[in-house]
Amino acid sequence: MANEANPCPCDIGDRMEYGGLGQEVQIEHIKAYVVKPSTASDKAVIVIQDIYGWELPNTRYMADMLAANGYTAVCPDFFVGKEPWNPSNDFSILWDWLKDKSPTDTNKEVDAVLRFLKEQCGAKNIGVVGFCWGGIATHYISLNYPEIKAGVSLYGIVRDREDRYGLKFPTLFIFAGNDSFIPLDQVNVLEERLKEKCTTDFHVKIFPGQTHGFVHRKNEDMNPDDKPSILEARADLLNWLKKYM
Repeated sequence: MANEANPCPCDIGDRMEYGGLGQEVQIEHIKAYVVKPSTASDKAVIVIQDIYGWELPNTRYMADMLAANGYTAVCPDFFVGKEPWNPSNDFSILWDWLKDKSPTDTNKEVDAVLRFLKEQCGAKNIGVVGFCWGGIATHYISLNYPEIKAGVSLYGIVRDREDRYGLKFPTLFIFAGNDSFIPLDQVNVLEERLKEKCTTDFHVKIFPGQTHGFVHRKNEDMNPDDKPSILEARADLLNWLKKYM
């Protein structure tokens, strides 16, 4: 039974009834959802799931949005077949559940996807976008993969490493102003340290009044009050990628 007194901050929120426009493929040791743009492109984006896994319709919707804007989008199963988080789980077990699903232990999967995009999709300019768990993974990738052109980390911070401010590529960080999982003081520290130590372009943006997961879990049609923030954040994401890719 879920712990209602201490619910998971990564609440499933609005789950879209959405089938996706792409297809599932095997990329070396992992499965992935791949969707291609209507015209040939040498630009691609790795889309990284949240704790609800690579099959969440909301995340596939975001991949399709990227494809509609000219990118080959690939959403791999970064849990490598392990079961994603279930909304009925008790949040108190989340940290134990994450022990074999660390967002800072993704190099093998990232390397496989990069090979796929370069060798089979003709990608020459590659970006990365991640949500929550995937936002942390995106932040981590930005510390280790200088060949990637740009990244957007949504509501995720690498917290357990000292070397978390030396970004290797331009990175946009998007946060919710009312996020119980990532307090604003942590966001402020991130921005201050990046200003001190980061030598590449970055931007930290907070959306007041929004909650964790708002960019991809709140459907603008179901939540009209949130629509302006959702659309602005999605436009920021696309503009950042366009600027650096």
